[in-house]
Amino acid sequence: MKWRKTLLRLLLALGLIALLALGFRPRPQLVDGAMVSRGPMARTIEEEGKTRVAQRYLISAPLAGQVRRIQLEAGDEVAAGQVVAVLDAVAAPTLDARRIAEARARVAAADAALAAARKEAEAAAAAARYASAEENRRRELGRAGYLSASEVESIRAEAARSRALQRAADYRVQTLRHELEAARTALAYAGRQDPRASGRIELRAPVAGRVLKRYFESSQVVEAGMPILELGDPASLEVEVDVLSADAVRLRPGMPVQFERWGESEPLQGRVRRIEPGGFTKISALGVEEQRVLVIVDFSSPAADWQRLGDAYRVNARFILWAADEVLRVPTSALFRHRQGWAAFVVENRRARLRPVRIGQQGGAFSEVRDGLAEGSRVIVHPGRDLADGDRVSLRRPPE
Repeated sequence: MKWRKTLLRLLLALGLIALLALGFRPRPQLVDGAMVSRGPMARTIEEEGKTRVAQRYLISAPLAGQVRRIQLEAGDEVAAGQVVAVLDAVAAPTLDARRIAEARARVAAADAALAAARKEAEAAAAAARYASAEENRRRELGRAGYLSASEVESIRAEAARSRALQRAADYRVQTLRHELEAARTALAYAGRQDPRASGRIELRAPVAGRVLKRYFESSQVVEAGMPILELGDPASLEVEVDVLSADAVRLRPGMPVQFERWGESEPLQGRVRRIEPGGFTKISALGVEEQRVLVIVDFSSPAADWQRLGDAYRVNARFILWAADEVLRVPTSALFRHRQGWAAFVVENRRARLRPVRIGQQGGAFSEVRDGLAEGSRVIVHPGRDLADGDRVSLRRPPE
């Protein structure tokens, strides 16, 4: 009986010790897990953009006058050469003898300036021809050793300067020709007191397209240069996206782009056409000044897929910097900085094991694994700061 009591006490003591050990043993930490897998991966830049009609034309008043009521509505189709607005000259005190004389004087002055510019252009062309011939002759002499390299370079620079002066003279001739046409147009409609008979100007559509914007509807008096209608070709729709200047330097013409959240579930495809050379300052939603650059993207999807988009519609642009179909990848949220590189916690036998990881390309949700993790390994996503190598863990939900 004595040894039975001793055995019972021993068993009770061992049970008490076991209960104390279980009670004081650290509880496993609840963690979220994910799997290292193979699949498609891309490195992207996402920004908001808006569509715009590239080929747009502004119909404005060439002269001051009275515009008749505009019958066209935004969205109406117009044919090339179709009359879109009618401008009547205003009969009035401005059409007096003095202003008619001034208009005639402006025509005469423009005609004289054009004649002088043509003579200057002829002289500049003759000088350019002489300089080119002299350049060819001096070049041959330089090759024969009769002239020094500096003399040959000097005549080459002089020839280039003469050609530049010729181009400037030709441009001046073109400018003065347009000024003469404008002065003649103003004189042709000056002094006519019956606008219904002779002061009517028909404004025609330069191209076939649609009305994008109507600046006013009712008849009203307009000044020269005042906008009346804006026309555009919906088939020339493009997207402008403003991106950070630090991201713009990583983009290249021809780079693929996906447009998402534009109204349908299937994304639209596009290609970068141009990165603007100049930036601008923009205040972000957080009140931070950012340097932004406009990137112009063309649609590469069939026109039938995006024809419901209009001018100034919002889209979400996803620039694809790098993409691959079969990549060993790990969720980026499982990685953290460790010493000089990266690391992740792998779940083995319900314990967290620290594994150094060498990564390659980094995307938004995934990062490429070069070394350190095997396919099918369970990793801990969003590991806490107090998690250490060897700690007991318990998965909150099965890894996806």
